[in-house]
Amino acid sequence: MTEIPVTRAFAESLDRAAPLTQFRDEFPMASQCLYLDGNSLGLLSRRAEASLLAILDSWRTYGIDGWSTGSYRWFDLSEHLGHMMAPLVGAQPHEVIVTGSTTVNLHQLLATFYRPHGERRKILADALAFPSDIYAISSHLLLHGLSPDEALVQVPSHDGFTLSEDDIIDAMTPDVALVLLPSVLFVSGQLLDIPKLTEAAHERHIIIGFDLAHSVGVLPHALSQWGVDFAFWCTYKYLNGGPGSVAALYVAERHHGIRPGLAGWFSSDKTVQFDMAHQLIPAPDAGAFQIGTPHLLSLAPLIGSLDMYSETTIDIIRAKSVQLTHYLMELATARLKDFNVRVVTPQEEAQRGGHVALAHPEAVRICKALKDRQVIPDYRPPEVIRLAPSPLYTTYTDIWDTVNHIWHIMHEREYAQYPLKREIVS
Repeated sequence: MTEIPVTRAFAESLDRAAPLTQFRDEFPMASQCLYLDGNSLGLLSRRAEASLLAILDSWRTYGIDGWSTGSYRWFDLSEHLGHMMAPLVGAQPHEVIVTGSTTVNLHQLLATFYRPHGERRKILADALAFPSDIYAISSHLLLHGLSPDEALVQVPSHDGFTLSEDDIIDAMTPDVALVLLPSVLFVSGQLLDIPKLTEAAHERHIIIGFDLAHSVGVLPHALSQWGVDFAFWCTYKYLNGGPGSVAALYVAERHHGIRPGLAGWFSSDKTVQFDMAHQLIPAPDAGAFQIGTPHLLSLAPLIGSLDMYSETTIDIIRAKSVQLTHYLMELATARLKDFNVRVVTPQEEAQRGGHVALAHPEAVRICKALKDRQVIPDYRPPEVIRLAPSPLYTTYTDIWDTVNHIWHIMHEREYAQYPLKREIVS
């Protein structure tokens, strides 16, 4: 990496030229602490709060008629938000629906697309996957009478932090029915080559889907162009939808018309939903993969949050994210190398998502020390500190101050006063 000035003045100069700075004031907490945990939970914005209050007001004002009346009609709000979100994932509006939770949506997609037959019975994932994805995959294998020990293939990591795409492709053998991978690895921040992996899967006649939890809202996608079969993601990280905000999913247009694996009230074609027939007529688009009534109060903040995304482009957001993470990696390398703090996120821009992972044996205690200094990081066992600059509210000066805090914590061995034990939520 090239050497950079390690002064705070240099960080301030970068901020003066940075785009997107107009959004920082939208997030009150951004000025109250150094918040580098947006890849776990994004901050509350003024607009998200206002749209939540607007939905509460429609409930107060209209009661049951809120489903069909008011500024944000509840009945098709999930579809409306799906249309707003589609540009962020490179999809057609009717291919995206805001619904459910991340894992519920994965269960829906597995129930729909995992159809073991003949020798094709295995599901291919990776050894670094988020645990919930593995739990869901194992559930569906068991429901089909298969043992996860035999039918779940997890591509190993050579270094414990990253994956080889060639290894993944080599594992796409004739007995694989479905591939499920992350776009960005949740620990290290490695960005996988989605078009390359999708093409390889389809050449082998394998369905492939992606968990986009750590990429939506911080980097562009072209799901329709790439030919991805399905995808799903949460909305409480970079999209700042709030804790437990309603998730989203994508189903390629060529799969529309397939019966949802898990049908429910809101799977219905909306024009006949209230006919109350016992014969389901699925929605003709991604709406068919809804199950139950949308959680309006958990959906509402997304109205305001996505409104901000309509005022910029995901390419501008990605460009700033790349520069923020590049600066963070260079600064950490320059100032923390004497303390055996390692950057384990890939250096190459094309292989890097929106957060940076630092590895150190004392990571859990370093994180505790940081929080006492009003710096909010994220710990992942056994030795990773995750730092996620959010392009809408994180400044270069925030990054400089964060690395400076880590330097002092390491130089003064401040972490040693804390127990070597993670909190219940880390």
